[in-house]
Amino acid sequence: MIHQPQSAFRALSDPTRRDILRLLASQDMTIAEVSDQFDITRPAVKKHLTILKEGDLITVKTKGRERINSLNAAGMAPVLNWLEFFDNFWDERLSTLKTLIEKDES
Repeated sequence: MIHQPQSAFRALSDPTRRDILRLLASQDMTIAEVSDQFDITRPAVKKHLTILKEGDLITVKTKGRERINSLNAAGMAPVLNWLEFFDNFWDERLSTLKTLIEKDES
């Protein structure tokens, strides 16, 4: 499924969700395990996880009665592609500035 960067940016817009992603980068976790790391309610953590899943930044697998949340690093691709445009934009501008400065110094 291809996602637009909007849903990923929405997911990344909240500091709690960014912290959850950092946790999931080191290990897969159940909702309860994620909840234990925060001073917010389990339903609030579940909502954050839902938004991360909608942004394709995590995957959720059912194992018995548990839902295991895992980081989906590939879900960052739309964000990185969007940011790459600005990286190229500034590379071009800085290269032009460097050329002008070197020309001025000659």
